[in-house]
Amino acid sequence: MNEKPRKPATGWRRHWPLLKKIFFTAFALLVIGLLVDQARNVEWDKVLEAVQAYTWPVLLRAAGLAALSYLIYSCFDLLAIPYLGHMIPPGRVMAVGIVAYAFNLNMGSLVGSVGFRFRLYLRLGLAAGEITRIIGLSLTTNWLGYLWVAGGLFVWGVLPIPDDWSISNYALRGIGAGMLAAAVAYVAACGLARKRAWTLRGHEIELPSFKIAVAQSLLGSACWLSIGLVVWSLMRHDVSFALILGVLLLSGIAGAVTHIPGGLGVVEAVFVAMLGGQVPHYEIIGTLLAYRAVYYLAPFAVAAVLYFILEARFPKLAEEDEAEAKQNGDGQEDCKGARLDAGNGDASKRADAERPAAKHANARMRETVRP
Repeated sequence: MNEKPRKPATGWRRHWPLLKKIFFTAFALLVIGLLVDQARNVEWDKVLEAVQAYTWPVLLRAAGLAALSYLIYSCFDLLAIPYLGHMIPPGRVMAVGIVAYAFNLNMGSLVGSVGFRFRLYLRLGLAAGEITRIIGLSLTTNWLGYLWVAGGLFVWGVLPIPDDWSISNYALRGIGAGMLAAAVAYVAACGLARKRAWTLRGHEIELPSFKIAVAQSLLGSACWLSIGLVVWSLMRHDVSFALILGVLLLSGIAGAVTHIPGGLGVVEAVFVAMLGGQVPHYEIIGTLLAYRAVYYLAPFAVAAVLYFILEARFPKLAEEDEAEAKQNGDGQEDCKGARLDAGNGDASKRADAERPAAKHANARMRETVRP
């Protein structure tokens, strides 16, 4: 994704960034007010009992699923590295992805997904434009997986819509069909479009190949499914995995709209609204607190340590890679020189071997033509 100079905005477009900030700030304040009002009615003593009731086997199983989810997410960037023509070792790329994802969940996308990727990939020698393309492909992979999984669940109709919501099951299925159509259109465009690049708001967007689009679909879907498995493994009541996953997807889009890091409070409000008729409220909140500890806080602590290790190691690794590349280049030159010398030596040997034969042939010719 290459940037092109933008034309200055005119008319109402000049004020659009400010209006957008005001709208999202007002929406976030409204959501926070509703959450505070709901929090007053929560039986926090029972919530604490619900959290303390978890056993180590259950928590370890959830932690294993969380680790699997992080590994899947860390593969998002692997799709972009060959796409850019670089040969960075996969372990380093996955380490950057894990750090970026953990900080993204806990501190927001600008800090985690953007800031830490720029910091660490610059250490690996990538240019700013290349890092921007990696971030763009990673975000596309994440939301493409969301379109496939959420679209399929919404069309399936597994989500029980509360009576006080202003959306019907038919409308939700229509939204799901639109999501699936958008996902199909993206993959088809990657495989069939002749024009591979467009300019959108000053940015040049280049379509990946069809194989990369399919890999994006599989990895993005697998990541969202693994997150749903973490929550489902912590839910002690008999609730279907499809329902848990569908509610999680709804809460994910609500958290993205509010721009609250990790959807803190928003996820809980959506789960209580959707599952409150089947599971006690304190059980739902206790489950989500355990989920945040397993999926957010514990990986965040690990990622913080990993980040400092990468900060210390990446400059040394970059120097080693540069020295190795230089050594390989010198070795190739030596090999070329050796081959050239060997070729010259062979030519000299052939010439030396041909001289007696030539002398003998000349002597015979002189004898033949002698009168």
